[in-house]
Amino acid sequence: MYIPKSFAEQNTQVLQTFMQQNAFATVITMADNAPFATHMPFVLDATRGPNGVLISHMAKANPQWRHFATMATQNFETLVIFQGPHAYISPSWYASEFSVPTWNYTAVHAYGRPVIVEDEERLQAILDELVAVYESSMPQPWSVPWRNERYTNLTKAIVGFEMEITRLEGKFKLNQNRPMADQQGVVTQLQDSHHADERAIAQ
Repeated sequence: MYIPKSFAEQNTQVLQTFMQQNAFATVITMADNAPFATHMPFVLDATRGPNGVLISHMAKANPQWRHFATMATQNFETLVIFQGPHAYISPSWYASEFSVPTWNYTAVHAYGRPVIVEDEERLQAILDELVAVYESSMPQPWSVPWRNERYTNLTKAIVGFEMEITRLEGKFKLNQNRPMADQQGVVTQLQDSHHADERAIAQ
């Protein structure tokens, strides 16, 4: 990812928190000389390795999971893109006289080589982790009733995987290259917006 120095975020903890808060991401691999993408939720285990481990699952009918091993043998990394808040920025918001429109946004790219989880017990544990994270805000959190055979049968149609993050890139493009008066003008406009993304950018 192209990242000018003024927009680069290199603090691992900040990047991990960002991924946890924007956990619906895009997995990108290569197959037959073309990119292949899947949109899916993740859980980040920040305690494993220097950058953490991403955990998720996908349908066996999705051919992408087969790309993981092929790319690894060719020494290629898989890319997972986490997209955060973003907003259009009008030049009319700047104090500076000469300005042009731009777009502010936040994004983190995680690289690694996913490993397929074939052990049924570990696969169930992965699903339990995903469900626990996304049910945590519910008044009565749901959990998988594994004693019900219908649920165990469903695991035959999916594959779990874990990706140790080998490197992270963070880009928080938030007008850091503009004078403070311009930055404040943008914040003033965005913080009163009706759009949640724009208010988030203002923060």
